[in-house]
Amino acid sequence: MVDTHPFARLSPDVVMDAVESVGFRCDARILELNSYENRVFQIGIEDADPVIGKFYRPARWTDEQILEEHTFTAELADADISAVAPLSLGASTLSQFDDFRFALYPRRGGRAPDLDNLDNLEILGRAVGRIHSIGARIPFAHRPSITTDDYGYASREYLLGNGFIPADYERDYRALTDELLAAIDGRLEPHRFIRLHGDCHMGNVLWRDDVPHFVDFDDARMGPAVQDLWMMLSGEGSEANLQISAILEGYRAFMDFDLAELALIEPLRSLRIMYHAAWLGRRWDDPAFPRAFPFYNTGHYWSQHLLQLRDQIERLDRESLQVY
Repeated sequence: MVDTHPFARLSPDVVMDAVESVGFRCDARILELNSYENRVFQIGIEDADPVIGKFYRPARWTDEQILEEHTFTAELADADISAVAPLSLGASTLSQFDDFRFALYPRRGGRAPDLDNLDNLEILGRAVGRIHSIGARIPFAHRPSITTDDYGYASREYLLGNGFIPADYERDYRALTDELLAAIDGRLEPHRFIRLHGDCHMGNVLWRDDVPHFVDFDDARMGPAVQDLWMMLSGEGSEANLQISAILEGYRAFMDFDLAELALIEPLRSLRIMYHAAWLGRRWDDPAFPRAFPFYNTGHYWSQHLLQLRDQIERLDRESLQVY
């Protein structure tokens, strides 16, 4: 079968030609990095350090939305915050070649942070607090917000409307998502929304010499501050209490935090679970996705997804008993 997806044309030659079109000389060493939404490569440069090239998924973001992300990361870098910002290539950080939009970044090394270490969590909290102190200055003009409509209802309707939910699971899926979304409705809106990283899982944090380097702001959006904090939690109960206390100890050195936002952790986790399932469906025509997620859209996957949704309903029911 012929691969007709736009990324099928993104050959190593096209990648090198794109990079050379903005003034670099490639040495033909190209390493594809772990990224699915976009295509990301480490590209060798003659007599210089390699660069990281991000080639954007066509039609996902507008130019204005991409440039707004770039401006945000440049603001952070200018404030000496370790967020990896794109290189300025002439008049812009966003370039185009052969119908592909791309940006180049300096290479940063590191590993995922150890979240069992409370000192590390305090350092991470301090770093995110600094990011949010910049993010709170002005809102995004073009990028969307994290909402129940976008992450929850739209995800549900996409999956149901495009035949992803097997008939045997559809009634349970409708009932569970009805209950879950009814419990979440109206919970996010009263809280202050600021510019966020948006997808601050630890795969997007490179830890080196006790410094976290934040990468891939591709999902930067407006939302409540806790969205960038809750994915650092790896424990339950009293363990989670200690972890969030360490995170906030660092965070509050640079940014106030409304403790009422802690009640948004389970709603945000629920919305992320729903959004991720729909995201995989929306990308299923990209051959990289069936290769990387062969378990998706199987009976086992959907049965486990329903179990996750049930678990989230229980978490929402008992969240008032949690003390963070």
